[in-house]
Amino acid sequence: MAFRSDIEIAQAAELLPITEIAESLGVGADAVELYGPYKAKLDTRALRDAPRTGKLILVTAINPTPAGEGKTTTSVGLADALSALGNKTVLCLREPSLGPVFGVKGGAAGGGYAQVVPMEDINLHFTGDFHAVGAANNLLAAMLDNHIQQGNALDIDPRRIVWRRAVDMNDRQLRSIVCGLGGRANGVPREDGFDITVASEIMAVLCLARDLLDLKARLARMVVAYTRGGQPVTAHDLRAEGAMTALLKDALKPNLVQTLEHTPALVHGGPFANIAHGCNSISATETALRLGDYVVTEAGFGADLGAEKFLDIKCRAGGLRPSAVVIVATVRALKHHGGAAKADLGVENLTALEQGLPNLLQHVENVTKVFALPCVVAVNAFPTDTEAELRRVEEACRALGVHVARSEVWAKGGRGGEALAREVLRLCTQPNDFRFCYDAAAPIEDKLNAIATRIYHADGAVLTANAKKQAQQLAALGYDKLPICMAKTQYSFSDDPALLGAPRGFTVTVRELRVSAGAGFLVALTGEIMTMPGLPKAPAAERIDVDENGVISGLF
Repeated sequence: MAFRSDIEIAQAAELLPITEIAESLGVGADAVELYGPYKAKLDTRALRDAPRTGKLILVTAINPTPAGEGKTTTSVGLADALSALGNKTVLCLREPSLGPVFGVKGGAAGGGYAQVVPMEDINLHFTGDFHAVGAANNLLAAMLDNHIQQGNALDIDPRRIVWRRAVDMNDRQLRSIVCGLGGRANGVPREDGFDITVASEIMAVLCLARDLLDLKARLARMVVAYTRGGQPVTAHDLRAEGAMTALLKDALKPNLVQTLEHTPALVHGGPFANIAHGCNSISATETALRLGDYVVTEAGFGADLGAEKFLDIKCRAGGLRPSAVVIVATVRALKHHGGAAKADLGVENLTALEQGLPNLLQHVENVTKVFALPCVVAVNAFPTDTEAELRRVEEACRALGVHVARSEVWAKGGRGGEALAREVLRLCTQPNDFRFCYDAAAPIEDKLNAIATRIYHADGAVLTANAKKQAQQLAALGYDKLPICMAKTQYSFSDDPALLGAPRGFTVTVRELRVSAGAGFLVALTGEIMTMPGLPKAPAAERIDVDENGVISGLF
């Protein structure tokens, strides 16, 4: 069979009308808001009284590498496999940002024969949620600067404005700007900058809000600046939350699409997995748990970032309790963690594999020991993997009492994930003692040390003098009881992206602490974390095109 690209596979698929997908979930036409024949928003108000009876399955991964792990592809394939085995299954994913789509990473709709469709729509604009988030973000920025221009009754310190503008595009030119130039009528000159839309706190707020009133209350609490006396200024102080909620009222509704095998999929929200919690919305997850028997979801990056935040932030905020965890790994990526060069990852190398295995095993241990959840390792198989390599991964995991299932969903769709699905079904019948990594009421430094030592296996967290001062200020303002959102490199357990595998004998340096009061967490910045990425030397946008019939090519 000739090779077909992801977009060619997606364009050749025969989709069911989205009304039929909704009917399969028992959702009536009155709760379905159509965006064309194959996508819709769900009005969840009619579903609010239904119990959350579904079992929640989290898909996470080892620390990502240039070799790729296939976490979204595995999530889609697992959902299709569960459906094929006769289970009422719902998939919950994040929406892709235009930044990665046109940058280096590409889209986020899965791959091969395990995709959500319509793939082009999902990767490009979709139902306009991200545009609504950007508009609400920039409305607040405009109202803040207008307040200062119109007399500054709140006594805002222009040097302590913490709210930045946003655009859903990788544009390094906008990271640091000077605005308000051109005379008194054009505002007050000051330094400013843009974040990518997925890094906006409004995106995190949207994904953690339970309903419209909760959304408005969270928006109102967001801190945008500080007064000259050091007191926080919120969106409520600017009387901005009502207008922002009006912009976001439709964006709050989950988006319904389908997989290539017609499994229902709720694709909704997309907070940055570094600066925020990197999970789809609570609204979508709760809706799925009310509609399906099994709900498959994923969290951004590796389990040290995405899964930890999913469990410590999202599950805490939403009262969620996972039934099982899937940790995705590839032989290729494990060899990369063991020191093999990217060009040599297709060659059998048991030595490099052995040296890279501790990365996987540490993630397994964190899930099973720290969070007390049952898990299975999904080995996303590649044609270059040898039997000796695959057996070694299985042996290492079984030594920890964890099962391994080979996954071939990229090439075979749901059929290639049945072994994984059967193990997940077994795990979902097991009792678990799910617990958080730390007590949210603990002091800020205690929570930072808990994550650093228990999840990263560091010797501890070290706060710079600036971060220590910020911790004291945040505690004085009453923000110290919030969970922690670690902003750290995704490539390593440490804050140094070059330390691969499972390093020891290091500390994690926290250089800055910020409050996301609306989202309900503190952001601890380590290393060099960017909130506005740049385009690579050869961006994916150069390869995307459209013909005279409107058929898009080059998306992946």
